[in-house]
Amino acid sequence: MGDVFTIAVRVKPGSSRTRVGGGYAGPHGAALVVAVTAPAVDGRATEAARRALADALQLRPATVSLRSGATSRDKIFAVDPPPPDLADRVRRLRDPSS
Repeated sequence: MGDVFTIAVRVKPGSSRTRVGGGYAGPHGAALVVAVTAPAVDGRATEAARRALADALQLRPATVSLRSGATSRDKIFAVDPPPPDLADRVRRLRDPSS
């Protein structure tokens, strides 16, 4: 049994295109910015963000789940099981210059 890996995310619903990248100093610490075209209605932006996050991190969508923040722009997603290099994948997206 591996440890669950959590990722702080700042969702920007209603964006012109879906994009994952960049950092945001959110209430859960350094968050990864996920912009989605879906509106913040009936959980559509959250689901779009979950799928975009999985895609950007090259994970199966089924391994990514919402841990907290269903009605907030600041969310925590969990990855289970996490690949060994997941922290590096997240860091490269959040801090492209590093």
